[in-house]
Amino acid sequence: MIAKRTEDGFRQMAEGIVMQNLVHGANTNMVRFRLAAGSSLPLHSHPHEQTGVLLEGAMRFTIAGDVSSVGPGDSWCIPGGVEHSLEVLQDSVVIEIFSPLREEYLG
Repeated sequence: MIAKRTEDGFRQMAEGIVMQNLVHGANTNMVRFRLAAGSSLPLHSHPHEQTGVLLEGAMRFTIAGDVSSVGPGDSWCIPGGVEHSLEVLQDSVVIEIFSPLREEYLG
């Protein structure tokens, strides 16, 4: 599957956070997130492994109690079922891949 870049298809996930499902297969999907400075995601977990890279901006993760700041070019992998939260320090752009497929992100 090939997906051409578009600025259409973004939807709001939380205050200051929008996402665009880029492409998906049977077991994974790739998602682009735009996150506004000052936005956050509370502590949560899901069964999906979450692997990502920060393209622009600055953020701070708490993953299983460990706090880490990330900048452009930094990447991460959060195993499924692990509690994590996020603080967005600067306007940011992220690409993440989820496995298994997050069907709620399709459409």
